[in-house]
Amino acid sequence: MELMQLEMFVAMVEEGSAHRAAERVFRTQPAVSMAVRKLEREIGFPLFDRSNRNAYSLTDTGEALFEYAKRILNLRDEAVITLKQLHNLQSGRIRIGANESTSLYLLPQLILSFREQYPKIKVEVSRQSSAQLPRELRQRNLDFAILSFLPDDTELEATAIMRDELVLIASPQHWLAGRERVHIRELGAESFIAHNVHSPSRDKVIETFRRFQTPLNMTIEITTIETIKRFVAMNLGIGFVPLMCVREEVERSELVMIPVDGFRHERTLWAVRRRTDAHSHAAQAFMTVVSAMADRLLKGHQPPVTESAEKRGAEAVN
Repeated sequence: MELMQLEMFVAMVEEGSAHRAAERVFRTQPAVSMAVRKLEREIGFPLFDRSNRNAYSLTDTGEALFEYAKRILNLRDEAVITLKQLHNLQSGRIRIGANESTSLYLLPQLILSFREQYPKIKVEVSRQSSAQLPRELRQRNLDFAILSFLPDDTELEATAIMRDELVLIASPQHWLAGRERVHIRELGAESFIAHNVHSPSRDKVIETFRRFQTPLNMTIEITTIETIKRFVAMNLGIGFVPLMCVREEVERSELVMIPVDGFRHERTLWAVRRRTDAHSHAAQAFMTVVSAMADRLLKGHQPPVTESAEKRGAEAVN
């Protein structure tokens, strides 16, 4: 049973004659009649009651097949339209995974740029811990993950989007707020509001204090950076947070940044996806937007960031 046979059959029923059906499907009349008879032989029952040669009355078998044939042809047409829309980026979806800070301070810029160009593509954002995201990519639950580290996985590929750094923040009322700089060794008596999520940034802070043999008093540990900022603004302690997360509060003088001698942790944010040529049209379009934004955000950083360069840097630190 072929789609063209069904199309000829439906045309014959709806047009009421083989001649008009042939014109509709751009075939000859004998070809239409032959296709219908071949369909009848395949099914094993007549589709038309031929007792009246001037009327194309359906048998009960023909009526049943007619309903199914219309549904099959409608599904075919729907599939063709959907595929055209996907190709023309008039439909589709992308699924993006990110942690708290990236969801709040980087993804909105990316999604805004993407939606301005492709408003009909659905965007689904999943907020998860960074450690879980590579697995979600491998299991095809996500199209992209935004990470601050490069996963050691040959199935994944990464594109650098921007660079950010970890900064020390304090309340304007804190005694350190007036200092131009401090050294790690001067912070041994301070109370820290710390992020309790395991990350390369947290590890870097702990390693630096250990290297300078300075106590790190994490008196309060919190799951979200937004809460850390609130607690620091209330002068309950000081903390290390990503620079992109506190620019607005610093500009409004709600928080102050204090340069720290002996500590520097710059990180690169990456758009990570599966290493394959089978990405959807929507995902390919999103990658174009990512690349354009990366060109803007990384401008002025030389040399260009690459996966191999980042890995070499990480190995040098370790």
